Amino acid sequence: MLLPAILAVFGVILYPLGRTLLISLFEVTSAVAVDTPFVGLGNYIEALSANGFWGALGRTLYFTLVSTSIELVFGLGIAFLLNAKIRGRWILRALVVLPWAVPTIVNAAMWKGIYNAQYGALNGVLSHLGVIDSYQAWLSDPTTALNLVIIADAWKTTPLVAIFLLAGLTSIPSELTEAAKVDRAGAFRRFFSITLPLLLPSVALVLVLRTVEAVKVFDIIYAMTRGGPANGTQTISYYTYVTAFSEQNYGLGSAISFLVLIIILVLTTAYLRMLRRSEMSTL
Repeated sequence: MLLPAILAVFGVILYPLGRTLLISLFEVTSAVAVDTPFVGLGNYIEALSANGFWGALGRTLYFTLVSTSIELVFGLGIAFLLNAKIRGRWILRALVVLPWAVPTIVNAAMWKGIYNAQYGALNGVLSHLGVIDSYQAWLSDPTTALNLVIIADAWKTTPLVAIFLLAGLTSIPSELTEAAKVDRAGAFRRFFSITLPLLLPSVALVLVLRTVEAVKVFDIIYAMTRGGPANGTQTISYYTYVTAFSEQNYGLGSAISFLVLIIILVLTTAYLRMLRRSEMSTL
């Protein structure tokens, strides 16, 4: 009965992982290479000693931290709004999902147009308000470009975070909040004493999912900036893509992929421990 599922997992997950691990131990510089010398951990040592790897990793961690923080803050606010007892909130719940439903490539193209130096909406609005005197090439500065890509990514994924947090809010018994109101507890006291502790499992789940996706971010980078300018938006996944496919160094690219996997496992383990602690504290 379990054999079909086992075969599917092996074919889709385990075999590619094993194959990638095997390639990372050899010097593979072509997709059709016959002579592939065994280098052992040489690719891993080369990756860890490259400045490009650490630069891409630093930008990835910055991207992950900032985007996840933005999504949590705005997602929580949207979740509270959608959970409020107001008329027509079902319409709001339907509308808030729309940004998340937009394909990533379409979202990237839309925001790239907004940031366009000649006809972008951002330049038009800021110029009309008198904030800027002339149109700016927003994606030409490495630091500015990375932050603008984060905004584009957060705009798409914040609704998903809001839906997860909304599910957590609806599971909190209303009797607890009502009892706190009877005891004259203010809004902040109710939030930090009741809502936030009971919402921590949902927050931890969101952190796990969004951290994994942020560390792996590739498509929006590829569509908006191609890692530029001056590698200012080159995340670790895009760095792996360039190494493996543009430079055709498949062995080194596979090694970098496994290093990324280790980073994701470490972060996920830390979040899961936090989730267990929060569950134990609420028992």
